[in-house]
Parts: sequence; C-alpha cells; structure tokens
Amino acid sequence: MLPNHFDDDVAAHYDETHAPQFDPVVIARTVDLLAELAGDGAALELAVGTGRIALPLADRGVPVSGIELSTAMAERLRSKDRAERIPVTIGDMATTRVEGTFRVVYLVYNTIGNLTTQEQQVACFANAAAHLEPGGCFVVEVGVPDLRRLPPGEDARVFSHAPGYVGYVGYDRYIDLVAQQAESHHFRAEGSHISEVRTQFRYVWPSELDLMARLAGLALRNRWAGWDRTPFTGGSPSHVSVWQTAAG
Repeated sequence: MLPNHFDDDVAAHYDETHAPQFDPVVIARTVDLLAELAGDGAALELAVGTGRIALPLADRGVPVSGIELSTAMAERLRSKDRAERIPVTIGDMATTRVEGTFRVVYLVYNTIGNLTTQEQQVACFANAAAHLEPGGCFVVEVGVPDLRRLPPGEDARVFSHAPGYVGYVGYDRYIDLVAQQAESHHFRAEGSHISEVRTQFRYVWPSELDLMARLAGLALRNRWAGWDRTPFTGGSPSHVSVWQTAAG
C-alpha cells in the first residue's frame, strides 16, 4: 500500500486550501471535456478525493466510480454525496481494480506525481488501460516540471500564495534531479497558528508519460495546455493529455 498523506486534518481543510481548483469556471471546463469523452459511457476517477470533479460530472448524468487511498478523503466525498451516486473503492490507483469497464478513466490535478517511483507510475497507466473499454480514453492533468525557472543554486519554487487571516503558501522543493523527486510544502496560517504538510512527489515529463502510455497499449490522442483546450507549447506550465485504446 502506498503512503497516505491525506489524513483527517488534511481532508478536513482540503477544499478550502485548494480553493482555486474549486473555481466554478475550472470545474466546468474540466467536466465539459470529461463528459464529452464519456458520452453515454461510464467514468472512473483515480484518486477521487473529496469529489471536486466526480460530483459535478455525475450531475451531468455520467455514471462515475472512484478509487481513493485515503479513507478520510473518501468520507468527505460521501458526506457530500447523500444520494450515494458514486461508489468509492479504497485502495491505491496503481493496482486497485474495480468491476466493469469504462469509457474514460481520469486523473487530475498533478496526482500522478503522488506515485513516487517510475515503476508505480507505469503500473498506474497499465491499471487505467485495464479498466478501459475498446476505444476508451485515459486523461491525465499534470504540471510540466518547473526546473528551468530555478535560478542557479536554488532548488525551490513558490506555487501558491494566498495572504489573509487564513493564509495559504505552498512551494515545491526539487530534492533529487536524477530520480525526479520533489517535495511540496503546504503552509496554512490561521491567526497565530501555522501548520505544515509535506508531500513527496515524482515529477514527470510529457514524453515519459507518452512512453508509459505506449507500454500500456495506449496512443496519444490529444494534448492541450489546459481544460480549455488551448494549444500545448514548449512554454506551457501544465498539460491535459488524452491517450486512447484501440477501437477493437
């Protein structure tokens, strides 16, 4: 079983500390693309979390299932899903299997990096492919490594700064450039109290993800800079990539 960095305290504050990701515009663009790919089929979210995307996607009429490592995060989702529309299986996204096949499997908001070895990430692609019906798609949203923006001698980049009485600051520290290991530091300040959560992650390049997809029998269908489908370029800080199985 993989390490669980999302305990009760993290789960309790997850939605507020990641507020930009809960912007209705961000959610609508994400759900629009996923609903289009799902069509009249079903969707599976890996690392479904508190239901940021799964719940509005279900609202669009798409049958959604989820896999989630953290029982605390899954409980937060269940507290919102009073109709129990989204079945959640507790387990890691690299190896856990659920019944059925899906038109689309998706993994959002940099979560592929929570798998901290190349072997685990390769296994995740294989697991996603095993859940797809012929012609189905695997969708991943992830940042492009920010290494070129590091000044000489520095190893960290601030990625979030939200001041106020309840403030939030985050930065990534690149700790092993060979093994592609980094660590996110999340600081939450409420009054005079400051708490910190550290999460190790493995950053990964688009070309490496394409190779993982090929090993799993998937081929690149689309790559955009974001959910609004703007073109992906060498300067894009992130990407949304869609790989597809053979039609059968």
